[in-house]
Amino acid sequence: MEKIAIIGGGIIGMTTANYLDTDQFKITLFDYGVGQATKASAGIISPWLSKRRNKTWYRLAKDGAAFFPKIVQDFALDSSIYAQTGTLIIRKKEKLTELLELAEERKKEAPEIGELKLLAAEQTAHLLPLLNQIPSLYVTGGGRLNGKAYLHYLSDCLERKGITIINDKVQLQKRSDSWLIQGAVNENLFDRVILTAGPSLKSLLKPLGYRVDIRPQKGQLIAFDTPYNQSQNWPVAMLDGEADLIPFNHGKILLGATHENEAMWDLTPTKEAYIQLTESTKTFLAEPEKLLKQPYHLQVGTRAYTSDFSPFFGPLPYDTTLLVASGLGSSGLTTGPYIGYLLAKYLNTGKWYGEDYQKNIGEYIKK
Repeated sequence: MEKIAIIGGGIIGMTTANYLDTDQFKITLFDYGVGQATKASAGIISPWLSKRRNKTWYRLAKDGAAFFPKIVQDFALDSSIYAQTGTLIIRKKEKLTELLELAEERKKEAPEIGELKLLAAEQTAHLLPLLNQIPSLYVTGGGRLNGKAYLHYLSDCLERKGITIINDKVQLQKRSDSWLIQGAVNENLFDRVILTAGPSLKSLLKPLGYRVDIRPQKGQLIAFDTPYNQSQNWPVAMLDGEADLIPFNHGKILLGATHENEAMWDLTPTKEAYIQLTESTKTFLAEPEKLLKQPYHLQVGTRAYTSDFSPFFGPLPYDTTLLVASGLGSSGLTTGPYIGYLLAKYLNTGKWYGEDYQKNIGEYIKK
């Protein structure tokens, strides 16, 4: 039986491990854990109205969003992890008509967008009572994912399958036809390795002579504990600006997230992030103090991003026994599960379906 190691227990690594064929492979997952973006994140799955010009990225994000019904069924995810809640998009009134036209055009290739409705101010406030009376575009196919809950659940799935999870920061060496993985406790040989360790990919590959176009980006979001017991029935909202408003079950309301390029690996929660996110949001809230005076904590993680803000993934052309995936940036919750599925499908079947979703991987990893 072929031995496979996955280094990185984030959204890609956990999804890949759960889709690998355990009749073909003996799997070990090494989870770095510290600073992991997915553990600190929760986000909106609603990529269809992005105005990024990168058509390749949009194709990946679109298909990543379309993948969620399958992953919900395959892993029996409940609404505390993922729910199709619908998305409210808050923009100036004249921009909403423009967005509606874009959505109707994109719906031709992405029917999972669902219904599209321009809402009057009072309709917006009725659907999401936290919001001021302001017009919006309602996209019924949008959803939200709790990254930390997703990882915890998939970790439990792996344990039930008897797959070993080791919490250790490891190093990688090539030994003849095998890969040696060394950690603080032990070392093991593997036939193939999948590297899904976010921005740590750079340090993992450097001793092997690879140069990687990847860097860390700090992200912070605010998690409020509120008494709103109907919050699980509310849609998510993409506000005009940086912040998203994401209601979860049992009164958990999330606001975020920041994009801090200079902070890099610093995981310290900051007052500046709280001020930045709340000040930019107040104008959209019906009663700002009702939310902002609730107990809260900041969730902090480190994303990986590339020079052109595009992800890369797949087997390395220099050595196909080594697979990599990184550079997801702030769209990781949308694209990560689908990338994990594509990696597992390649290993299970020998067929690669990732060419249409990215540039040549050699653009990001050079030797």
